[in-house]
Amino acid sequence: MRIRLTRALPVAFTALAAVATPAVAATTDVPEPVPHTAPADHAAYIVTVREDVDPAEVAERVHATPVHVYRTVLHGFSARLSTEQVEALRAMPDVETVEEDSGATGFGTGIGTGF
Repeated sequence: MRIRLTRALPVAFTALAAVATPAVAATTDVPEPVPHTAPADHAAYIVTVREDVDPAEVAERVHATPVHVYRTVLHGFSARLSTEQVEALRAMPDVETVEEDSGATGFGTGIGTGF
């Protein structure tokens, strides 16, 4: 039985790539998540800051513990904040917006709507 080269070559290449690829180490340095220290009765907010300002440093100024720090699409952080922290952030010239995080909802299930 003769094997065509066009069929055998992709299989051989895949096998070679699997053997030649080094295994990813299980001990990759991944930073530990920041513990969420704000009381549960504080509302969650998304804070955006100017591009030239470090969002984590702004959160530190009001003693907030960020849940997430955004540096790509948004430039800011999310955190549970007290009323005093919200007022202090809104008064800072480095802060662009402080909005309560209300979550996102869709306008339908997409079933039968053509989406």
